[in-house]
Amino acid sequence: MIGNKIRTALVLGSAVLATAAVAPVAAASASGVVWERCPGESPQGYACGHLEVPLSYQDTGGKKITIALAKLPATDPAHRLGTVFYNPGGPGVSGRFAPKELMASLGGKFDLVGFDPRGVGASGALRCFTDPAQLGTLQAAIGFPITAAQDRAQLAAAKTVTDLCAANGGELMGHLSTASVARDLDRLRAAFGEPKLKYYGKSYGSVLGETYANLFGDRVGALVLDAVDDPVNWSTGYRPQDAAKPFSFRLDAFPDAQRALESFLRSCAAAPQCAFREPGTDLLVRYNGLLDRLQRGPVATTDPETGQPLTVGYQDLVSRVHNGLLDTVKAPALARFLQAVAIAPDTGGSAPPTAARTTATGATIPTPADSLLGGAATLCSDSLNPRDPRVWAGFARLADRSGRGFGAYDTYKSLPCATWPVRDPGRYTGPWNRQTAAPVLLVGNRQGDPETPYPGAQRTERALANARLLTLDTYGHGSVGRSACVDSAAQDYLERGTLPARGTVCAPDRGPFG
Repeated sequence: MIGNKIRTALVLGSAVLATAAVAPVAAASASGVVWERCPGESPQGYACGHLEVPLSYQDTGGKKITIALAKLPATDPAHRLGTVFYNPGGPGVSGRFAPKELMASLGGKFDLVGFDPRGVGASGALRCFTDPAQLGTLQAAIGFPITAAQDRAQLAAAKTVTDLCAANGGELMGHLSTASVARDLDRLRAAFGEPKLKYYGKSYGSVLGETYANLFGDRVGALVLDAVDDPVNWSTGYRPQDAAKPFSFRLDAFPDAQRALESFLRSCAAAPQCAFREPGTDLLVRYNGLLDRLQRGPVATTDPETGQPLTVGYQDLVSRVHNGLLDTVKAPALARFLQAVAIAPDTGGSAPPTAARTTATGATIPTPADSLLGGAATLCSDSLNPRDPRVWAGFARLADRSGRGFGAYDTYKSLPCATWPVRDPGRYTGPWNRQTAAPVLLVGNRQGDPETPYPGAQRTERALANARLLTLDTYGHGSVGRSACVDSAAQDYLERGTLPARGTVCAPDRGPFG
């Protein structure tokens, strides 16, 4: 989700303000795709291009924008079956270069086509900032507060950021809903000569797939939606009064983050190699003790992965744990981090000058901030939210009762929507049960997904007209690529239209500690 991506993607300096260069045109196809050389830093083996689409689908003869795309050819060309389109999530995240590992998971018989959604990356990122110094305001607008003073500061910073977007974003600001992206996706489908859409979408990519299915039901070929968001809570909620709740609160991911944490801790307690393990100790009690301690002030420690000095406060711990729970492969590193915090001396309530602050991943990720605010525009265009930013604090406290720390972390992700200045007139908010030409395959992790909760996937199975939920018995965000059972089911579905039996539960290929 965009709040997590923004937290991990700030890059200060003028580089984020530069518009991505377009490589020289090599050839234009009859379909409308213009093929060009990939940028020099691109991964090898892809063909790059772009497609012109309307800025507004309410005025298809008006201004145009371009959608940047890349194709990864099938690894089994002798048995090629067509094209699968790809979205990695976000929103606000580049999707041009579909990961090569995904090709193997999906069977290798399809070309994979990824694209940067409108407002993102090489598809014309939303430009909110005119000066690198303004990025400091964005830095102040993210995360989640734990004091009244922090809350006031964050609300003010978020309002400044949305004002900058209103001043500098231009016409694109009002045409960034998921429905507009879904219409772009349908143009891509047609440009590649596919009569029906075959698609893999993860996380926010599931919302894109759900929206496509309900706008273009007769063109659905096979949609694999992994790490599923509930489209009803994403957009409006199930009851009229739900519109008074921040949409990131409505999605109710924080209890699943807590379930993922408890699954991780159970695995840790059973694994002698887990660094946070302490025989005879309830590890959830031990973890909550860390939160209690950090509410009193930060601690200084050494990052066990980098060897660098590190100061960890309450928000740092919650963010890093949340990130560590996204994939069971991160479990050993997460355990080492928690143990480093557990044995760290107190700093007396302040950070030593030599200590480095961390982001949610402990690293800086060079993703343009404006692209991520394009993602924020998508979230705020799609969803109903309160217009008074002061109510976020109360919902954060309520959410923390179900997932300590995770509740506030999630709730504040949607804070920019309180003051977001525009909405896409072409947005889609339901109904979500329109008939589709083929069923939709949903995949979810039943031991907890910190971003897209498993109960939301269950609700989505009921909400869509024709869907089947495949379950992976683990925690984490996303299932494809983590289980031969899941991958085989996805391949059968894409290649032959065969769905797994209702109620199928797959085992992961490996546990958190191997």
